[in-house]
Amino acid sequence: MSSFQPDPQRGAEVLAMDRAHVFHSWSAQRAVQPLPIAAARGSYFWDFDGNRYLDFSSQLVNTNIGHQHPKVTEAIAAQAARLTTIAPQHANEARGEAATRLAALAPDGMDKVFFTNGGADANENAIRMARLHTGRTKVLSFYRSYHGNTGAAITSTGDPRRWPNEFAVGHVHFFGPYLYRSAFWAQSQAEECERALAHLEQVIQLEGPDTIAAVLLETIVGTAGVLIPPPGYLAGVRELCDRHGIVYIADEVMCGFGRAGRWFAFTGHDVVPDLITFAKGSNSGYVPIGGVIISAAIAGTFDERVFPGGLTYSGHPLGCASIVATIDAMQEEDIIGNAVRVGSTVLEPGLRELAERHPVIGEVRGTAVFWALDLVSNRETRAMLAPYGGTSAAMNALVGECKARGLVPFTNYNRLHVVPPCTISESEAKEGLAILDEALAVADRYYEG
Repeated sequence: MSSFQPDPQRGAEVLAMDRAHVFHSWSAQRAVQPLPIAAARGSYFWDFDGNRYLDFSSQLVNTNIGHQHPKVTEAIAAQAARLTTIAPQHANEARGEAATRLAALAPDGMDKVFFTNGGADANENAIRMARLHTGRTKVLSFYRSYHGNTGAAITSTGDPRRWPNEFAVGHVHFFGPYLYRSAFWAQSQAEECERALAHLEQVIQLEGPDTIAAVLLETIVGTAGVLIPPPGYLAGVRELCDRHGIVYIADEVMCGFGRAGRWFAFTGHDVVPDLITFAKGSNSGYVPIGGVIISAAIAGTFDERVFPGGLTYSGHPLGCASIVATIDAMQEEDIIGNAVRVGSTVLEPGLRELAERHPVIGEVRGTAVFWALDLVSNRETRAMLAPYGGTSAAMNALVGECKARGLVPFTNYNRLHVVPPCTISESEAKEGLAILDEALAVADRYYEG
């Protein structure tokens, strides 16, 4: 960004204001020391000292279209000049256009969209719809999952962020397929699929099929590991749901809108969910928005019956305008195609080559621009480089080395996720891999195998 001028004094002021007045999420407040960010564009962002960082995290895996895409920022500005906000009981042009485009991307028969403020309340309202549609209460979800930090969404979540937040009732967790750390002693993807489905069927039977409203699944588990379901697994889940009258909710908040190389990740698995939740990549987080795409059967439940849910900012014009511009830009610029090409020609071979040289890499898994390195201190035992629910000196050293070399990674416990924008170029991807190569050499010092 040739127009960006470093301003360390302003950076210090921004940090001081933050520490004096901002209460941070998921943090002990005295330990927080955030990096003040001054500007961003494309695959990079800058601090006030002028340091440039390659964004291999897409922030929270949401800036799929990159930072400051001009078509989207211009659409937001144009909408703000025309109609900044309006109550959701009124029709507005931006909301109608966004809903029309989303319905066009969804499977046939999914023509209605309920807009929310983000992914958490998208899942919250999908659960509400499933419970009211079925007249049942229980929701089944993976232990390894994240669905958001609102009442039912956080209780559906499998990871440790659920533990201090379990105030909702009627939630049951089960093991999803994860061959590298199989709960089923499987030796192949086919065995993992078969045994994971048998496990789910048993959970359904033991919980009582007539008590279960929904099965809520991230199509590809995101923060909890980039776990791609084996062939046949989601089709098996769909069959179990159909057999027992259970609503299948596909959480596409992180894996949708190009992240996995498709508009929706489930389209590669020959299934159609009953409800689809979305947020993040639908507009790259430029304005807070999310939603639920609803099947005809569930939408019909509320033709004459009041849906008891609503949000002041449901279908906010600025958020909807950003969705319209994002979808149009992704189609016009073949951004999903770029994610597939860079993933297959640069990221996958590059990450697998890194695994050959760095013993801390236990497994490489992913697709398109959605990858994870499962890091271990011993390949034979698969001992994790950081404990479940925690971190370690090794992971701290790895992250520190990445940032010192100008790359911001996404890490969770013992995993390093490679999740750059869908717009990333081949040269930028190679730049990031070269930095990871140097940083992983530091992590290798902690290998004990």
